Amino acid sequence: MNIQHSPLFDTAKVEKIYSEKDGIDVKYVCTSATYGTADFAADVFYRATPHPEFGNYYFGLYHNRFADEATVMITNADKIESFEFGMIEDDGKYYYSQHRHDCRVIEDKMIDGGRAYIRSGAHEVKVFKIKDGVFVDG
Repeated sequence: MNIQHSPLFDTAKVEKIYSEKDGIDVKYVCTSATYGTADFAADVFYRATPHPEFGNYYFGLYHNRFADEATVMITNADKIESFEFGMIEDDGKYYYSQHRHDCRVIEDKMIDGGRAYIRSGAHEVKVFKIKDGVFVDG
C-alpha cells in the first residue's frame, strides 16, 4: 500500500537515533494526532517490545507550539491503534488527514478530520487502522 505521509522530522534519522539508543528496531508509522480531538500532529514511531521504563510500544515526537523556542516533545502514542484513518486514493496513492484541522486536497478529492472525524466529499473513503506498527483494513 502506497501511503503518502508528511512527517515533521527526518524520520530515518529519528529511527536510527532511537534504535541505537534503545537497542531495538524503531520504525516510523505515520504523522497523526495522538489523541482524537487534537489539532496538531506528531510523528509516530513503533517498537515491537514495550519500552523498559514506560511500557509503551508507540511514541510520538512533535514541536511544542507554546514554547518560546522550538522545543521537541515526546509522548506515549499507544492510543494510535484505537483510531481510524480515513484515506482517499488517487493514482494508487493513499492520503490521510493528520489532525482535525488538516484538510488534504488531492486533485478533486479531499479528506479532513484527522482522528476526530472522517469527512470527505462525494468520493470513496477507505478506512484503515494501525496494528503492530502497520496499516491494516479497518
